Amino acid sequence: MKAVVLEKPGKFSLVDIDPPGDPGLGEALVRIRRVGICGTDLHAFQGNQTMVEYPRILGHELAVEVINVGRSEPGLEVGDRCAVEPYLTCGSCVACRRGRTNCCMNLKCLGVHTDGGMRDRMVLPISKLRKSKTLSLDQLDLVETLGIGAHALERAALTPQDTVLVIGVGPIGLSVVEFARQADVRVIVMDTSQKRLEFCRRVFQIEHCLNAGGDPFQEIRDRLSGDLPTVVFDCTGNSQSMTSSFGYVAHSGKLVFVGVFSGDVTFHDPMFHAREMTVLSSRNATAKDHYRIIQLMEAGKIDVTPWVTHRLSPAALLENFPLWVNTDSPAIKAMVDW
Repeated sequence: MKAVVLEKPGKFSLVDIDPPGDPGLGEALVRIRRVGICGTDLHAFQGNQTMVEYPRILGHELAVEVINVGRSEPGLEVGDRCAVEPYLTCGSCVACRRGRTNCCMNLKCLGVHTDGGMRDRMVLPISKLRKSKTLSLDQLDLVETLGIGAHALERAALTPQDTVLVIGVGPIGLSVVEFARQADVRVIVMDTSQKRLEFCRRVFQIEHCLNAGGDPFQEIRDRLSGDLPTVVFDCTGNSQSMTSSFGYVAHSGKLVFVGVFSGDVTFHDPMFHAREMTVLSSRNATAKDHYRIIQLMEAGKIDVTPWVTHRLSPAALLENFPLWVNTDSPAIKAMVDW
């Protein structure tokens, strides 16, 4: 069967690999139908994703179709279409025992720590499949992306009085914007890409879309009558942005780091203490987040149709992938039809 393998930074190959064996107890053999391209994949291609070892089959944003089940499982049948929770967890560490499986001490994410879904078929734990009778393959594929935003908003515990600033509105930032909108709070977005800002203005009707290339601190205060946002989400994974984001948080406010980079984040302690700021990290998502997203999509409360701006085949991926590394890429969400 076919697979796209990232042999080393900057080099993809479309190769033949051995097909998977029959699924065992608690497993299902699935056909990959959609693979979303994520910032993690772009970083792995560039060689600056430290959790990826090469060669690696990327792909953790997946929509799949069940083609065989290891044993009859209530509610799961051949032909079912599912989203995938790509986080393989141990179930026994302190985080798992507390229900915080998203930050399992031994977590392995498909396409990052272990081979992912850029291949024809694979065997997955049934516990990681989230089926829907009504959602499209594109919608199912985007459940994982949306889960990042849903979990970040849960971490922030917003109140109706909050004003939210989302820094970096790539797909992860957009997922945060979506759930901030679901929480019915005032939202400001900031990015260096005018295309992304225009997308937020057009699709989400965000009034305040700020270009980070100017004087964002003063512009934020001007938009908020001298105040600063009470909750700031930094979704960039950029060290300079993450360091600067401390300065955008109002006194008594919260800063949530959704993006991650390989390095240290520093801050000015007197400012941090004077504002009695709360700093949170947000990692991955939980099964509860994914079930909630599917319910919202099925109810028509989340529309991801405008997100998918680029669609291509596995063979075309090899040629086009390098173009998306540039932050000026017109792609909002690229998807591989497998």
